[in-house]
Amino acid sequence: MRISTRDPITLNDVPDPENHPYVIEGEGDSAIKIYFENEENKKAYLEIAVEHPGEDFETNLDNPQPMGGDVVRH
Repeated sequence: MRISTRDPITLNDVPDPENHPYVIEGEGDSAIKIYFENEENKKAYLEIAVEHPGEDFETNLDNPQPMGGDVVRH
């Protein structure tokens, strides 16, 4: 698990992190524990909307037009 002691809301370092609020994002070795200066910053962080592009398949981003250097076959 990675640990961040920089509050993502204020970008201030959190002194004495074990006595401050935190969240854990992810699981296993790729998880990150994020510390906050206070509960208000933690709440603000948790209220940030997150996009999940891997779960939203309503939009097709395929570009059928050839790009420069592409071989066009007829």
